[in-house]
Amino acid sequence: MILITGGAGFIGANFVLDWLRETGEPVVNLDALTYAGNLENLAALEGDGRHAFVKGDICDRALLDRLLAEHTPRAIIHFAAESHVDRSIHGPGAFVQTNVVGTFTLLEAVRGYWGALGEADSAAFRFVHVSTDEVYGSLGPDDAPFVETRAYEPNSPYSASKAASDHLVRAYHHTYGLPTLTTNCSNNYGPYQFPEKLIPLMIANALAGKPLPIYGDGMNVRDWLYVGDHCTAIREVLARGRPGETYNIGGWNEKPNIEIVKTICALLDEMAPDAAGPHARLMTYVKDRPGHDRRYAIDARKIERELGWRPAETFETGIRKTVQWYLANADWVAHVQSGAYREWIDTNYGARRVR
Repeated sequence: MILITGGAGFIGANFVLDWLRETGEPVVNLDALTYAGNLENLAALEGDGRHAFVKGDICDRALLDRLLAEHTPRAIIHFAAESHVDRSIHGPGAFVQTNVVGTFTLLEAVRGYWGALGEADSAAFRFVHVSTDEVYGSLGPDDAPFVETRAYEPNSPYSASKAASDHLVRAYHHTYGLPTLTTNCSNNYGPYQFPEKLIPLMIANALAGKPLPIYGDGMNVRDWLYVGDHCTAIREVLARGRPGETYNIGGWNEKPNIEIVKTICALLDEMAPDAAGPHARLMTYVKDRPGHDRRYAIDARKIERELGWRPAETFETGIRKTVQWYLANADWVAHVQSGAYREWIDTNYGARRVR
């Protein structure tokens, strides 16, 4: 079996569902169920004996030691993280606690567990750390995409905390020999994404007839990766990646934010037309995010060359599937848009004057 941290969040839940569908191998799923962790994401697994959910914090060393001793996993997939840039600007402390202290605590627990394994189990064990392209900083319009050897230049409390966790994982491999692998992915999108991120926020607001807030001039560029492709890539890294290595995972889909919003509006005009007019009428430019990185782009040739992975979805196919999912799962969206969610939206966007 394998142990997954953060498996009730967006990417983690998609990975758990994908893993059990594709491999059938049992999973222990540890998640603190903070605002973005949602057991509704895993409703399809209710009563499935292959999935054991444990509510808990990766900063709880005693809990980690107990889970490792009881379940003896052959691998750890570490998703658990605070991951939203805007939240990190308003409250960086939680990001340091979860992403840095939590990852350190997990590494220490795993080091003790791994060190006590027999020779064959020790050699086969893997620790996969799921990180982000944001650790690399920002690119100019003509700069080459990020490669795995690029120096780290994090520009937000979120990316700085993830960079710190990446460095800890690297250090535990080089100092202690722990068989770690790190993945740095581009912007994910797809089912079960909490509607604070760009794509689900735009879908939810458009359907509610609310403004679609676009930071700055809308020309900040991101590489977009469908979450199902990301899950497949992580499975390949776990199965065949070389310990100590880093693999960039990208979608080969660089697009400015304004194009993303216009695409969503056009799809909603097609699938859920609004009698009040085209959804693009709701687009609203707001004050930019502090320190907003201009461009991210992933060079994913290494993972293709070494492991044979390439994304199966284009942005056009992936975004259509995503909009369809949100339209078909309005109850899920309504349930996650709690009072705490509404307070956050007011905090982040309420003070940003329309430009």
